[in-house]
Amino acid sequence: MSEHARDRFDLIPDAAAEAAFLDAQSRGRLHHAWLLCGVEGSGKATFAYRAARRLLGATPDPSRGLLGTRPDDSVARLISAQSHPDLLVLERAVEGGKTKKSISVDQARDLPEFFSKSPSQAQARVAIIDAADDLNLNAANALLKVLEEPPESGVLFLVTHAPGRLLATIRSRCRRLAFPVWPEHALEELVRNRTGVPSAEAARIAGMAAGSPGQALALGSGATLEADQLAQDWVNADVVDRAEAMAVADKFRGAEGQERFETLMERLIAAVKVRALNEGASGARWAELWTRLSELPDRTAAINLDRADVLAGALADLQRTKAQAGAR
Repeated sequence: MSEHARDRFDLIPDAAAEAAFLDAQSRGRLHHAWLLCGVEGSGKATFAYRAARRLLGATPDPSRGLLGTRPDDSVARLISAQSHPDLLVLERAVEGGKTKKSISVDQARDLPEFFSKSPSQAQARVAIIDAADDLNLNAANALLKVLEEPPESGVLFLVTHAPGRLLATIRSRCRRLAFPVWPEHALEELVRNRTGVPSAEAARIAGMAAGSPGQALALGSGATLEADQLAQDWVNADVVDRAEAMAVADKFRGAEGQERFETLMERLIAAVKVRALNEGASGARWAELWTRLSELPDRTAAINLDRADVLAGALADLQRTKAQAGAR
C-alpha cells in the first residue's frame, strides 16, 4: 500500500511554494484558504501536511526543507495518528473496503462546526481537503459558505488536480499555489534515492511518471512495476494470454484486491495512451479505446461491478482494437 501524505517527511514537493507560504506567514499575511494546484502526484497533499504541521506548532527541521519537521515530533505524531484535535481532513470515505466516489455534503458540514471552536492545542485550526475535485455539488456549496465567512485563526488547504472544475466562487476566495511537474532527471534521482532501484530502471520510471513524483514513487514499488510491465505486454502482444489474465483476476478479492485492480487498470490505461500517441493512422482507434478504459474504474466502483469481469471485458476490447487497427 502506498505511503499516505501525512506520513511523508523527507519529500520536499516544491521549495518555491514553501518559501511563498513562509513569506506570507512571516509578514502576517497568511491567507485563510490556499488552492494547491498541479497534476496528480505532484506533492500538493504532502505540502498541505507539511504546512499543517508547522501551523500546529511542530518544531522545524531545516534538514528536511523549509517546512520540514521530524517524524518523532509530538505534533507530527498526533497528525500521523489522525488524532490532532486542531486538524480536520476531508477525503473520500472508505466503507466496507470500498472508497466512495465523492466527498459528501455531510463531511463538508463538519467544517463550520470545526472552525467555530477555538484551537485547543495550537494557535490555529487547519483543514485539508484532499481533493477538492472530489466534493459533490452540495459539499462544494457547503465549503463555499465557510470561505465566504473566513474563520478566525483558521486555515484551509484545498488540493486540486483540475482547478477549472471547481466553482469559480471557490477559486476566487483562495490564494493559488502552483506545483510544477518535475523534470525527468529530478524524478530519476528521487526514485533512485528512495527505492534503491538501478539507474537504468530509475530512468525508465522517470520517463513514465509524466512529471509526477508521486507517480514515480508508486512506479518504483515492485507491485506497480510488475503491473506496468504486464500492461505493456498485453498492449503490445498479438494475443493476450487468457490463463495469465485469469490468474491475475483471481487476486482481485478484498481490499488488497481492489488496490491491485486499480493499479493494473491505471497502468493498462497508461499503456494504451502511449500506444495511441505512437501509432500513425490507426492512432484514433487506440485513442477511442483509451477513452473507454478510462471510464471503467469509476464505473466499477460506482455500481459494484465484478473486477474480474471488468478486466476480461477490457482485454476483449483491447483485442478487438488490435484486430481493427492491425496488431504489430
